[in-house]
Amino acid sequence: MLARVRSAAVIGLDAVPVDVEVDVAAGLPAFAIVGLPDAAVREARERVRAAIRNAGYDMPARRVTVNLAPADTRKVGPAFDLPIALGILTATGQLPETAVRGYVAVGELSLDGTVRPVAGMLSIAQDLRSAGVRGLLVPESNAPEAAIVCGTRVCPVARLRDAVRALCGEIPFPPVPPHAGGLPETSPAVDFADVRGQAHVRRGLEIAAAGGHNVMMVGPPGSGKTMLARRLPTILPPLSHDEAIQVTRIYSVAGHLTARAALVTTRPFRAPHHTASAVALVGGGAIPRPGEASLAHLGVLFLDELPEFRRDALEALRQPLEEGRAVIARAQGTVTFPTRCVVVAALNPCPCGYLGDAVTPCACTARQRALYLSRISGPLLDRIDLYLEVPRLTGAELTAQHAGESSETIRARVMRARSRRCAARRSAVSHPAPAGALGGRDGRLDAAVTALLRGAIDRLGLSARGVERVVRVARTIADLAEADRIGADHLAEALSYRALDRPGRARVAPGAPSGV
Repeated sequence: MLARVRSAAVIGLDAVPVDVEVDVAAGLPAFAIVGLPDAAVREARERVRAAIRNAGYDMPARRVTVNLAPADTRKVGPAFDLPIALGILTATGQLPETAVRGYVAVGELSLDGTVRPVAGMLSIAQDLRSAGVRGLLVPESNAPEAAIVCGTRVCPVARLRDAVRALCGEIPFPPVPPHAGGLPETSPAVDFADVRGQAHVRRGLEIAAAGGHNVMMVGPPGSGKTMLARRLPTILPPLSHDEAIQVTRIYSVAGHLTARAALVTTRPFRAPHHTASAVALVGGGAIPRPGEASLAHLGVLFLDELPEFRRDALEALRQPLEEGRAVIARAQGTVTFPTRCVVVAALNPCPCGYLGDAVTPCACTARQRALYLSRISGPLLDRIDLYLEVPRLTGAELTAQHAGESSETIRARVMRARSRRCAARRSAVSHPAPAGALGGRDGRLDAAVTALLRGAIDRLGLSARGVERVVRVARTIADLAEADRIGADHLAEALSYRALDRPGRARVAPGAPSGV
């Protein structure tokens, strides 16, 4: 007898429908799975056989053939265990054929029949909600995640036997567990009020948060680079519902969600170790998975000790930083992961970390410093918008009793600047745009501002991309100042953040126009 159960496969961030066709025929006992299954899918034979038997049903001693259609789509992971088991029970008459009609089933089976959670449930619920689905049979732990999508009937199942009984109408499906709508945003454990001194760095990070600009911080060990970077998410605006869905979808595919926190409601902060590979940073692998840049989507990607990262890993970040997406091409197809995040890089000025320090002398040779900084390519540096020097704090600054501005106060200014940006129909995220479209509200720069910019191009040797980014930063500074047009002071401040266009150049005091 032939049975058919609907399921789904996750490819990249998208879900595609899969028909699980089960044929039980006479012949020597065998269990074959076809349709481009990977090793985890092929191993479903043993899991399904034991789960059916331990759930109290009969596993047929006949020839069982399972086809996962369409056959030209790669099937990955254990999510097909539940539909395969339901198909076998239907094909052997232990479950009525009408019982599974219209349902989409997804879930991994334990040997005792327990239904275990799988990755990518939010993508499945979103992409299949308009496909005439009667209900979505999901593991109980995945139910809150699937219930985030409106218009989808979620049917949680904890065990195979419970799923069969509920489909037959003997018992109702249990209600969706709480927290289906996600947890409310909680107060962050860190705050900018904890930071002492570093006023110009705080200002630079505020500009970065308001405009979605990439930042590089250069300073000796212990000057506060990591502390400042970890507080950047606290001044970013809260995630909207649509943004939370985007981030949650990435974390769902990556398998980073829990039943309690079904919806990501805070801005991500990712800080990969400098031993991370290119695949770990950008995404990919034989079965493409999102990397750290995608897990930081709409949040912050912190690259501490930047020169210690592998050269190929850093170079792989160039396209994602420029385009806001990582395109992973494989023989089976191409997948795209979003990577719109604020990149914060931190490094020491030299291998020992004390070049230019007023207290500890540098012990590095000129060759050592050159080799250290040469690990970062010019094209990658060209994609950084703000260079911030983080000097050693004085004793008076470290022991100051008064707190600085709180994250809440800074966030309010950032949100006002972004509101002005949105009102003018400009993107508030880190996406490049033509420089001419970023001047005043009419898209033009004043003559004095244009003259200042021309001088900066010649003096600093700015590339076309560098000019574009300077103007974008100036536009953000103008938005923070609630100005309709970019003024000379806004552009001068933006140019001051390009003074460290290459690490190791002569330092320029923050706020100064770099001699232009």
